Formats: sequence, C-alpha cells, structure tokens
Amino acid sequence: MTSLLHTLAVAEYLNFRHAASALGVAQSSVSARVKAPEEDLGILLFERHTRGVRLTQAGRHFVERIAAGVDQLDSAVKTAGMAAVGQCGRLRIGVHALIPGSFLAKLIGQYREDHPGIEVEITEGMARDAVMQLRADRLDVVFVAGKPKLPDCHTDPIWSESLVAVLPDGHRLAAQSAITWDDLVGETFLVRRGGTGPEVHEHIVLRFAGRWPAPSIQRFDVGRGTLLSMVGQGFGITIAGAATALLPTTGIVFLPVADEPEPVAFTAVWSPSNRSATLKNLLDLASDMSRRGGSRGQLLADHYPPGMG
Repeated sequence: MTSLLHTLAVAEYLNFRHAASALGVAQSSVSARVKAPEEDLGILLFERHTRGVRLTQAGRHFVERIAAGVDQLDSAVKTAGMAAVGQCGRLRIGVHALIPGSFLAKLIGQYREDHPGIEVEITEGMARDAVMQLRADRLDVVFVAGKPKLPDCHTDPIWSESLVAVLPDGHRLAAQSAITWDDLVGETFLVRRGGTGPEVHEHIVLRFAGRWPAPSIQRFDVGRGTLLSMVGQGFGITIAGAATALLPTTGIVFLPVADEPEPVAFTAVWSPSNRSATLKNLLDLASDMSRRGGSRGQLLADHYPPGMG
C-alpha cells in the first residue's frame, strides 16, 4: 500500500524530490518504493530524466486505476469509521403504532434529527410477530406494550401512559371525569387483531376475572383509526394508552380508568448480540428523553446491559 501511495505522489508531482517532500520522507525511500511495483509488474511506470519523470503509457493506465482504488478504499475506511460510532448505517424499528406527538414519535423524530446519516426503517405490527422478526435479525429493536419476560432478549421499560377508556360521546358514562372497571361491566369491547390488540384483549380478560357478566370482546382486523371510528358509531368501547387521545378524532371521549393499578409501560426489546452503535445511540436518547420527561427514565439508565455501554 505504501508503494502505491508513493507512486501516486510521484505521478502527481512528476518529481521524486517534490514527492518525497510532500510525503515527508527521504527521496531515496520514494525511489525504492516506486521501483518495487515496476519490478513486480515487469513494466516501466516512469521515464526518468534530469528534470524529473514522465509517466509511460502503461504508467498512466496503472496510476488512473490505483487512484480510483485508493479513493474507494479511503471512502470505505471513512464509512466504516462512521458506522462504528453510529453516524451512518441502518436502524430497523418495530412498533405497535406511531402516533404523532407521542413519546415514541418524538423519540424517533429526535433520533433522525441527531443522526441524519442513519436510514430508519419502521415496521408496525403485533408484538409477537415483531419479537419473532427481532430474533430472526430482521429488526434491531422493538417497542411493545407491557413488560414482557423474554429470557433471550434484553428488555427495558422506556415510558408509560395512563390507561383510558374510549367511549362514544353519547355514552351514559361520557360526562364523567373518570371511570372504574366496575362501571364497564356489561359493555362490549372492541379490540384489533394487530398492533396491541392481543395485549388489550388479555388485559380486559384479566381485569374482569371474577366479575359477572363476563365481558363481550369482539376482535376486528382493522387499523387503529377505523377501530376508534367504530367506537364513535356505537359498535362498542375500547381501552388504550393515553397517547391515543392525540389522534384527530370526533364522536368519542377518552376517560381515565381510575382503579387501574399502574400506568401502562412500553418496553424496548433488543437482542443481546446486537451491539451496534446505531442501536446504542437510540437507547441513550430514549434514556435521556425519559429522564428529562420524568417518565420512568431511571429504569433504562440503571439497567444498561453489558456490551451496550
């Protein structure tokens, strides 16, 4: 590699002394370095004369190609260095939803602003499917509702949201400031098959355990917006994290569930083998934003797994 760099310098200055001066080495060293590829290739790259050198036709072709190769190598080295510190590359994120104005939307927006060289890919779907993609190395990090116990993955709660009931604005309970689970006995609940739908279904079943009558839960293969529209049209009610209230809606109200034991946690899940700087930078930013927002930030800060710090 040194011989090639010296050859390029001589080709640029067409003078061994000037090339040696630019490289900061002895002229004899440059002469020896240039002579090496000529002997290895068995061709003359430079014609020497008293005032300097001149590239031969073979030398001109050789220099043009190694110059391009050196440029590519230099670019590769720089790109590798940028990737090592998370300045370029790709980050694949699995989400349950990306609601404008929510913590997750702000997190991803800030990350893209801080790291414009990173290509961010978003995949929306059920937590179960997202974790399977994570295990198959098709996603780098997944954000899911709740606190899943996944022994083969790192998990950390990042932020939390109050649980709200979503009712039609003409519902008998709509004028209340808050409701309890007992208030919702006998209601028909609507949940999605995708996104957080399965988790919502399990949560409703858990909260009505021991209550009578058992809840009627209907599942639909629809998006979040359609489900909320169905609530407004009187198909039933649903429950959601408070960020859902940030969506533009009409005909529905969002009421806090007063007897819910704790806010709904939203957790980051990633593979222990993934030590990429792009992921580390996202988790660092999430920790910082949670801490500044007073939303369970200490949980991530206090539990930073080996290899990520």
